Amino acid sequence: MIFDGEILGQIEHAPAEISYYSIMRDNIIVMNCIWVLRKAKGHNFGKLLLQHMIKSERDAAGFATIALENHWSPWFKKWQMEKLGFKPLDSIEVTHKTKHDGQVFTINLMWMPTAKYANRQNGTSRNS
Repeated sequence: MIFDGEILGQIEHAPAEISYYSIMRDNIIVMNCIWVLRKAKGHNFGKLLLQHMIKSERDAAGFATIALENHWSPWFKKWQMEKLGFKPLDSIEVTHKTKHDGQVFTINLMWMPTAKYANRQNGTSRNS
C-alpha cells in the first residue's frame, strides 16, 4: 500500500496449495502476512488491504490465517485478526524450543468466509 508516495503496508496471500502455512482446504485463500507501519495506525489501512485481498479473490470460499496469543512478537495478534473479521476455528498451545524457553503461546486457526459461504461454520466449500 502506497500513500502520498510512501510504502505504508502490505498484504500477502496465496491459495492454500502453495501457502507456506500448512492450512489445507479446497478453494480457500491463506493470508500469510499483513502489516501496516506503526506511524500509519488509525487510518483503517489494514481493513483496506484486507478488502483488496477479498476483491482480488472473488471466487474463494473463504480466507484463513493464523493468530497468536501470549506470543512475544507484535504481529498476528488474535485481537488484530478478529478486528479484521476473522473468527477462531481451532487452536493449539506450543512452546518455542530455543527462544523464550518455557513460554507457552497459542496458535489459532482463523477463518473468514466469503458472503456466499457465510452460513457454513467450519470453512468447508460446496465441493468438499
